[in-house]
Amino acid sequence: MDIYKIASPEERLKGNPYVGRGIVIGKSADGKKAAVAYFIMGRSTNSRNRVFTEKDGDVFTEPFDLSKVVDPSLIIYRAIGSYENKLAVTNGDQTDTILEGLKAGKSFSEALASRVFEPDGPNFTPRISGLLTFGENDFTYEMSILKSIDAEGSDCARFTFAYPAKAGLGHFIHTYVTDGNPIPTFQGEPERIAIPDDIDVLTKELWANLDEANKISLYVRYVDLGTGKAENRLVNKNQ
Repeated sequence: MDIYKIASPEERLKGNPYVGRGIVIGKSADGKKAAVAYFIMGRSTNSRNRVFTEKDGDVFTEPFDLSKVVDPSLIIYRAIGSYENKLAVTNGDQTDTILEGLKAGKSFSEALASRVFEPDGPNFTPRISGLLTFGENDFTYEMSILKSIDAEGSDCARFTFAYPAKAGLGHFIHTYVTDGNPIPTFQGEPERIAIPDDIDVLTKELWANLDEANKISLYVRYVDLGTGKAENRLVNKNQ
């Protein structure tokens, strides 16, 4: 087993019916761009009734059909937001928790100390988060997962991972291993994943290999490390 293998999005996703929500962060192969991607999947009508929208650089999940909304508490939130030289991406309203914490002088992990996994037993969906910190022509990034420590949801296990940006290398964290009842939560370290130079290549590889029946939306952003200019792609199944 090659523990340092950098797998393609196809290798990470193809044939897996349900990885849930996922975050990818890394540096393009040419070393010139930071890449971040976030996608959502859903099995229920309520979960599938969503689209991504972008407003002033922030990304939100919103209902596609307001008449079908059952419970918005865990499906409607700011997925991507920024503060100063930092960009946060998460699978829930902890995006706001991170941004508020940063404004108060807290670190990424300190800000998330007030949060736990989602209260949706028996699945107890993990909260996954990422934070990019931009510097002079480069960046570093952190990833976090907050998940139930047992099948009863009695307490929260917290894991934070910190990475230097390396050309061509990204890390991929997702909420679930695959489909199930209850759904098995993500295990181990974020997975190593290849980051191409072209934003359209990454967008197509991710979207094409997410399960057709369960995928909902995908957002990808590349940030030029020299100019700070961002390029975005947004794909919604419902539009």
